[in-house]
Amino acid sequence: MAYTTESIKNVAITGHGGTGKTTLFERLLFAGGAIPKAETVESGKTVSDSTLEETERKISIHAALAHVDRNGTKINLLDAPGSPDFTGDVILSFRASEFVLLAVDGQTGVQIETIKLWRSLETRKKPRGVFVTRMDGERADYDRILADIKEKLKTDPVAVTLPMGEGADYKGVIDVLNEKAYFVQAEAVEKEGPIPEEYRDAFAAARERLIEAAAEGDDGLMEQYIDKGSLTPEEMHKGLIEALAENKFLPAFAGAALKNSGLVPFLDFIAHIGPNPLSAKDIALDDEGKEVEIPINPDKPLSALVIKTAYDQFSGKLSWIKVITGKLAADSEAVNVTENKKERIGKLYTCQGKKLEETRELYAGDVGIVTKSATLKTNDTISAVDTALKFLPLRLPEPVHSVAVNATAKKDDDKLGEFLVRAAEEDKTFRYNFNAETKETVISGMGELQINIILDKAKINQKIEVETHVPRVAYRETITKKAGAEYTHKKQTGGHGQYGKVVLEIAPLARGGGYKFENKIFGGAVPKNYIPGVEKGIAEGMARGTMAQYPVVDVEVAIVDGKYHPVDSSELSFKLAARNAFREAMRQANPTLLEPIMNLTVFVEDKYLGDVMSDLSGKRGRILGQDSVGGIAEIRAEVPQAELLRYSIDLRSITSGTGSFGVSFDHYAPISGRIAEDVIKAAEAFKIEEKEE
Repeated sequence: MAYTTESIKNVAITGHGGTGKTTLFERLLFAGGAIPKAETVESGKTVSDSTLEETERKISIHAALAHVDRNGTKINLLDAPGSPDFTGDVILSFRASEFVLLAVDGQTGVQIETIKLWRSLETRKKPRGVFVTRMDGERADYDRILADIKEKLKTDPVAVTLPMGEGADYKGVIDVLNEKAYFVQAEAVEKEGPIPEEYRDAFAAARERLIEAAAEGDDGLMEQYIDKGSLTPEEMHKGLIEALAENKFLPAFAGAALKNSGLVPFLDFIAHIGPNPLSAKDIALDDEGKEVEIPINPDKPLSALVIKTAYDQFSGKLSWIKVITGKLAADSEAVNVTENKKERIGKLYTCQGKKLEETRELYAGDVGIVTKSATLKTNDTISAVDTALKFLPLRLPEPVHSVAVNATAKKDDDKLGEFLVRAAEEDKTFRYNFNAETKETVISGMGELQINIILDKAKINQKIEVETHVPRVAYRETITKKAGAEYTHKKQTGGHGQYGKVVLEIAPLARGGGYKFENKIFGGAVPKNYIPGVEKGIAEGMARGTMAQYPVVDVEVAIVDGKYHPVDSSELSFKLAARNAFREAMRQANPTLLEPIMNLTVFVEDKYLGDVMSDLSGKRGRILGQDSVGGIAEIRAEVPQAELLRYSIDLRSITSGTGSFGVSFDHYAPISGRIAEDVIKAAEAFKIEEKEE
């Protein structure tokens, strides 16, 4: 069955690891009638965690997609991983959805990843809600958790459901919107009933707060609320729909998923109040690279974005697609705008986890799957017509953890390369490249766990044994003062000889200045047709510096004089002369080594703040600032890349696995003394190693 745009709702379920997202996802499918029985994470049989690595580790690694039908409304649910190592699938889930549900543990409250996810949602202005899980837990306290959310996320949540009791006394939830109670029923779906008298006052107060949130959604309703002091149920629904679509309030839900509690009122809220795709927009780039808003609209020609690529052992390549405009039909033709190729669309599917369900059409706003596409890849734009508009790629963070890898057996090198290319296609936060400068194959990702899981798959699925080591840092060389040098390249052989004389002057540029060349020859001492050879020679000289043979940067070079021979001179002669003149000038220009400096942002609980700051000082870090909100500290620092090669491991050790960080390149800075000596020694050892190989 194909659902039209107005009858589709998309919800991403996310949160800090261990808050019960997968259990909530599973039980929502059960409560919505999509599956006959709900499984536990421990059983390894949940709809969401369907891969071998997920069932073995008991964590979500990949986003899962499933749906329920709620009185003719299709609710697409995306279960996103909780570990920051798999943030790529969180971000694609955000892109696919018009509403994001943050799972918050009813005992623990807001945690580090909750705050990071919230910040990401703030930049996207995405409508969202919170589901306070495990209200049957020993230390569960709904009011305390809502106060924690208010303090740490700087927003006042509005209760849509209230728990009836907490911990061992938990009996179910009250649906504030629809004035009903839902009682726990052992293994069955929760049972509807009247609100118990003892909860009437709490219900009345929550109802009043919900009416206020509805009134804020529309100026006319606010006037009505001020004049009459209340709203009709119809007005309340209208106001809540508008307020939520514009992200004006944060709905809060309570529940205990393992008891199948709090699920039905949440599904009803999404079906009736949740943002409709028609209220949302996506972002495209025009042919000049400018951002253009594209409303989700079924009446326009087809356009869609590939948000994920996966490989299944039975179905082959799976391309997850979010339809933005028009509709995508099975057995049709479209244009892959990114590749500028025609794309044959074969069969279309929706899914319940790994179980594919064939469909004929996907309307604007829906999310589905195309199988066995030859050309489609993540971030590709599909269109009915050839157009310059391409949808904005997924906004993914830069990798924070890298290792150098090689196959233990040389014969497996190509096989390993093919596997890593596919892994990078499946997870866009995972990078694989050969660094020609350091002669290493380097893989990068969001953390040690992500890298280890990928390498485990290479070993188990592909039978490839892999060796890993810490990657070499890409240092640079530069100069600190002006200098000059000349070099004459002269070689006499039978026939024409080789002759070229070059006089160069070099000077340092500001950091980040790169390279500048100036021809100061007057009077034809070196003819213009040999100047390209001079520039090539300088480029070769800059490719390997004189200290440790790292590339040279931030240098201005001028040719000021030279000499040529009418018969023996050639471009090659001047290239060789310029290369040697540059190297000689550099030796006289007080060369120095540069190391990459990274911007580091660390999130830790306050109790670890001192240990983390001390560790960063020991890593030659420079603290730029820090903030602390509700027990979570954010530290901003500049740290040399060489000190961060194993930082994901170090931080995990310091914070008992709770810390999180992001890192990006900032600039190069000079190094000297013992540190520079060690870098030079390591470079020399590497050169000897290369020769031996």
